[in-house]
Parts: sequence; structure tokens; C-alpha cells
Amino acid sequence: MKKLLTFVVTLFTVLNACASTTLPVEGTVVPADDPNIQYIGRICFDNPKQPRFTFPGARINARFTGTSLKMMAKPRSGYFMAQIDRAEPFKVAFMGERDSVVTLATALPQGQHEVQLMYVIEGYELKPDFRGFVLDRDAQLLPPPALSERTIEFIGNSITCGYGNESTEKTDPFEYETENHYFTYAQLTTRALNARAHVVARSGIGVYRSYDGPKTGTPENVMTTEYEYTNLYDRSERWDFSRYQPQLVCINLGTNDLSTNNYDSALFKQAYKRFLAQVRSHNPQAKIVCLCGSMLTGRELLIAKMMINEAISEVRREGDAEVYFFEFSVEKSYGASWHPSYEQHHVMADELTPYLRTLMHWF
Repeated sequence: MKKLLTFVVTLFTVLNACASTTLPVEGTVVPADDPNIQYIGRICFDNPKQPRFTFPGARINARFTGTSLKMMAKPRSGYFMAQIDRAEPFKVAFMGERDSVVTLATALPQGQHEVQLMYVIEGYELKPDFRGFVLDRDAQLLPPPALSERTIEFIGNSITCGYGNESTEKTDPFEYETENHYFTYAQLTTRALNARAHVVARSGIGVYRSYDGPKTGTPENVMTTEYEYTNLYDRSERWDFSRYQPQLVCINLGTNDLSTNNYDSALFKQAYKRFLAQVRSHNPQAKIVCLCGSMLTGRELLIAKMMINEAISEVRREGDAEVYFFEFSVEKSYGASWHPSYEQHHVMADELTPYLRTLMHWF
């Protein structure tokens, strides 16, 4: 009977995830600034009723009573992954021009429940915001769950974002519908390590030049610039690094710097070394792991490994001993635009997780 109930609850949850409405909502409306809502990630609270975020991986957690839950967000905010209690996670879409309320769950058993939400696309064009929950009448939020003390920051490009990982055709173009950060190596590894993570990533970005930029670089459009701000392409708020001090920083950059034949490897190395110093200045106690892969091959892969390792060796000689190198295997399973598939991200996580577990002693 318990298994049947779990199946029914999950079925109702998945079916109702597609339902959206702009009609007046009935029930207990909980605004986004309720102190029992837990936020993880680079999120701007300049309007506490409508917190903004554009990086994938931003999370919203809550515990609640009652039998149902609705979520409110700006229309066309994009895609979230939601998990109710221990049921299977599912995708939630705010892609209609007027959709502002989506039902996450109905027919839950009376009692206490937990919701975990993750923004799973790059939102710099959509400019999403979250506007709260709707509960049953007389239901309420409860104090949020305790957070893991293991903290990670992932800095990366389209690979870390999850570009095309839900597509099965390598010739497919970019679409929001097939990008899902929840199933990236970064989040798979984070969950395997029972950690929490902040993510600073966008497709096409590099450390000295972004995708197919001039040989001299694109200084206004690289991670060294974007890393300083709360939201992508938004200079309204500088990120306050005291809000989150990770124990571990993983950097997966270089693919876009070297992916088209118009690069300067010396400029790449110089920029990479400067970025290591920039990351260290904001995260003085963290171990920094420089990831390489999984999209580069041939000559560019050799150059990436050489330049990144030279940069690491130089900063180590200058006194920073907590910088490391890790290489993914070259991908063999493709999503859209030759990016890693869902399966390839699992391979990457299976490679990275034991390395980080040993490095951090997270057993």
C-alpha cells in the first residue's frame, strides 16, 4: 500500500507540473521573502519579493505542511527541476508569456513535506525571478532543512551549464528545452559528495576570449569579468563573496579560448594564471581544482593541458600549494552541438567524484 501511495503521489506531481495558470490563486500565499525559504546560489535580493538569478544551479528549498504546493515566478522565467520529498525529480516550465503559477504537487498525504527547486538553464536572456509559494488553506512553511557543511563552487562554460545534454542528436542547435544543469557532472558530483554548490557558468565563455573571439581576446566578455557580479550581463550588483566561502572551487574553462583556430596560447596561459589569482583572492581557504575537458581533442587538448599545468606550476612556485589539475576523458557520447550528453555527464561525474572525495577527505 505504501508503494502504491508513493506511485500515486509521484504521478499526480508529474501530471500537475505541466499545469499553469494566471487565475487568482486560492490558499495560503507565501511571499518570496519569507524567512523559512532557503536560497542557495548567486541570487540578487534588491527586491526581496522577487529575488533574481541567472546562473544555472540556483536553488530554492522549503518545508511545508498540507497536501499541495504551487510555485510562483515571472512568466518566461525558464525551466526548473523540482523534487517533492523523496519522489523522482521532474522539470517545471515557466515558458508561457503569461504563466506565473505552476502546480508542483497535489494529493500529498497530510503532514510535513519538503520541496527542492533548482534553476537548470542559463537565464541571462529570460531574466527570471521567483515570487513565492501557494499552500493549502491553514498550511504553513516550516524552518528549512539543515544545509550540508561541504561547500563547492563550479566555474565553467556550456559544459558546466548542461548545454544540450537532454538532446540525442549532436547536430541539434542550442535550445533551452534540452539544457538541464541538474544532470551535469557538476550537480551529479555535488549530490554524490553530499555537498552544496554555487555555480558561475555560461555557454561560450572563456578566460581570455570567448567563443570565436579575436586572437587578442574579449576582455569585457570573459569569466574574469563575469565572476565579479551576482547575475550574468548585469552590472547592477557586485557579488559579495563573504556570502559564500567554498571549501572547494572547480574551474572548467579553456574550451572556448581554444576551440576555434584563432587563439594565442601564451595569452590564454597568462589570463588563466591571472584568473587563478582572482579566484584565490576571493576564496583564500579553498582548494582549487582546474578541470580540463571533455570537449577538446587533438592539438587543442594538448595545448590546454600544457598551458593550464604551466599556470598551476607557476602559482605553486609563487606560494599557492592548494591548486590542482584534473583531466576528464574525451567524450564519446554527444548531446546538442557536440556537447556532452546526459550519459557523458554521468561518466564525468564518475571520474571526478572519487578524486574530489579523496582530495577533500569527504568520506
